This record gives sequence, structure tokens and C-alpha cells, in this order.
Amino acid sequence: MSRVGTLIVLLILGSPVPSAADEPALSERYAAVSEQIIEATLERNNAWDRLVELCDDIGHRLSGSESLNQAIAWALAVLERDGHEAVRAEPVQVPRWVRGQESIALVEPRPQALRMLGLGGSVGTPPEGITAEVEVVRNEEELEELGEAARGKIVLFDNPMPPYTETHGTQYGRTVRFRVHGARLAAAHGAVAVLVRSVTDYSLYTAHTGAMKYGDAERRIPAAAIATEDSALIARLRTRGRRVVVTLKMEARDEGMVPSANVVAELRGSALPEEVVVISGHLDSWDVGQGAHDDASGCVMAMEALSVLRRLNLRPKRTIRVVLWTNEENGLGGGRQYAQAHESELPNHVAAIEADTGCFAPQGFSLDHADATQRAIGVAQLTEILKLLAPIEATRAWSGFAGADLIPMGSHGVPRLGLRMDRSTYFRYHHTHADTVEKINPAHLTKNVAAMAVLAYVLADMPGRLGNWAE
Repeated sequence: MSRVGTLIVLLILGSPVPSAADEPALSERYAAVSEQIIEATLERNNAWDRLVELCDDIGHRLSGSESLNQAIAWALAVLERDGHEAVRAEPVQVPRWVRGQESIALVEPRPQALRMLGLGGSVGTPPEGITAEVEVVRNEEELEELGEAARGKIVLFDNPMPPYTETHGTQYGRTVRFRVHGARLAAAHGAVAVLVRSVTDYSLYTAHTGAMKYGDAERRIPAAAIATEDSALIARLRTRGRRVVVTLKMEARDEGMVPSANVVAELRGSALPEEVVVISGHLDSWDVGQGAHDDASGCVMAMEALSVLRRLNLRPKRTIRVVLWTNEENGLGGGRQYAQAHESELPNHVAAIEADTGCFAPQGFSLDHADATQRAIGVAQLTEILKLLAPIEATRAWSGFAGADLIPMGSHGVPRLGLRMDRSTYFRYHHTHADTVEKINPAHLTKNVAAMAVLAYVLADMPGRLGNWAE
């Protein structure tokens, strides 16, 4: 039987997967150095101080904004100061969308200001706003049933996000489709604007923004999210047969493409420097709050993981490269440009890791790979490696999505990994004014730095590549 066939049988039977060529198991080979990395990180690291600097001194960092430019300059200075090699800004063209002033108010059955955030990429309203009746639907089927009754109206998608469960997770993907595609769907039925219930399962009257897409829509109509409480209010009024009228005002505008950059720095490999392990987070955020969970924390995890290894004078065989992506939130320009600019090098990208699920207690890593066989092998190897993270309880390996910025590398066969953590409360803060520093637990941040540093070091130093079964 071939080595791959043997592996598949072992996976089915639940038997331990042997290391290639009679090498000691990776958890044995790297036990001492992993213990050193974890202990040193838990004892001292600069992640919290840097998170505070980025969030308090610069604040939110929307694609194309001056504050994102300031964050890029800050990151370059910090990485230079830490003594990393090849610190640079790699140019990327990104969209500049400006929110402007915005508001929404109930007109009938009674006057009341409502809580809203325009969706990223939306067009604005006329200066006087749009005043129209609201029709409520829960999904695409109800919109189809509404049909011509939507013409000249504002359509509200009142689709609640289910509560988090261990079995089903957050179900964000199930609900976010109305935020992304709602304007196109409603415009096709003649609506003059679209509202969506904020994508969260828990709210203290906070609206959640995020990207939307017009796609092939013949008309572009304004799109905004409203707090779940206001969405539920309007839905109850309509269920009782009450006429609901609102006035929506949005100054949102698209100012075209402008220069930005991915921030890059390296710990050069000792034996195979041309082979690369990427560790990353995205530096941009939405233009509300401070983008602390999403994704300042992921950026400082990657930055500090590299600095911990340098302070310990641990130089693996392969290069570890920090990439702080630009334009993740509304375009993925940074990820796409990186894959294009480094296309000839991608066969030598051994792995790419992203932290973009907030900052909570780490649980392990997910692995995504275009090839199903290599993904299965990689998950088995990852399971073995993550035994090293037992001291910080981050030992679980998943097969699944890794990170949006890594998607463009997927078609080139790069194994992609996502730092997974407890996300049961993440969507309370996601894309809101509430995503601020004090929502971050410093102990969780430190453990995530340690998790990323250990995995990056092992992947950059191990005898073979993740997902490849040595013959």
C-alpha cells in the first residue's frame, strides 16, 4: 500500500499517524523549544502596549483613510525598531469609501431616532434623504412573495442571527448574506433603499456595519444596518398592521482608488531562506470603534510572535514573514496584490497563517488546502504539532476556513491556517463602535502570541512541509 493509502487508513481507524522517515514525532522534536517560547511569551511580551498604541493613538483605520496611512507608518517603525529584516511597505491600490453624516428616523407611527450604520460601499441618499414606507421580509422567499409591493418602499431584511452554540458555532455566514446582497435583491423589486438587521445575536442597541455588494444590480440603492432592537420594533409594528415610515439620510460616497500598502517584515531562515511561512493579520478596520478585535489584535499577535522568536535568538530553517494586510474589510486588495506580486514565490510558501477572529482564549488552528488529500495529511500533522500548545489549551485542529486575506494564495496550493479561538461573544463587538481596547483580555492576547509563535517556528523548521507525506 502507498504511504498516502496507509495514512488514509490510519485516519479512518483513528490510529496515530507516524512521522515520515522514522523521524521522532513533531511534538517530541520541538517540545523543548516550544516550552521555551511559551514560557518566555507568558513572562514578557509587548503585545498589549502595542495594541493600546495602535488603537488609542490612531484609532479606526478604514481602507484609503489617513488613519490607515498612520497605522502603516506606525507598524513599519515598530518592526524596524524590533530589528527585523526586510521591513517594507508593498504598494496596493485600495478603494476609498467615505461614510459622511448619516441618520435614520421613524416618522410614522410616531417620531423616534433609530440607531444605524451605513454599509460599506453603499451609495448615499439625496441631501433631503429618502422618506418612504418600510416593508419587512425575513428572507429571499418573503421578498419574492412581496413582489411589486416593494416598489417605491424601503425593504427591511429582519433576519435574526441565531445564538452561538458549540454545535453550530456563530452561524454568521448564514445571516450575513442579507448585508452583502440585500441591496441588489431589493432593488430588483423596485425598492428605493434597503435596511438590514445588524448581524449579531446579542445587542445593547449597537448597529453593526460591514461590506455590501451591488453585483449586477441595474440600480444602486442606499443600504444601511440598523440595531436589532429597531429592526424588531419595525417588524412588530408591521405584523400588527401598522404603517411604518422612516427618513433615511446618508452622505456616503465612493472616492475611487487610492494608494495604500501591505506591511512586511521577516526573520530570515538559516538554511532555506527562500521558503516562507507567513504570519498575518489585517491592519485596516471599519471606520467605527477602534478595530481592536478586528483586527488590531491579529496584527500585534503576528508582530510580537516574530519579536519573541528574535529575542530568544530562535532562527528556524525557513523564513518567517509577517504580513499586515491592507483592505481586508472592503475589497481584499492587500491579499490579492500580495498573491500577484509574489506569484513566482508562492510554490515556496510553506504555509500562511492569519489571525482574524478577534482576541479570545485560543483553541487551536484550522487548515485549508485546495487539495483534499494534502488537507487530510496536513490536519493529521497539525494535530500532532498542536500537542505542543497544551500549556495554553490550544490543541484542537480543524479542517476549514483559514482567513479572507489568504484566499488568493489558495489556488497556488499554499496551505492556509487560521488561529481559532472562543468566538461565542465576538459578534457583540464585530464592526461596531464597541470594538475598543478594553474589550480585549491581555491574558488571551499573550496566549495567542505564544500560539502563533510556536506554530510558525515549527512549520518553518520541521523536516518536511505541512500536507506533504514524505516517501
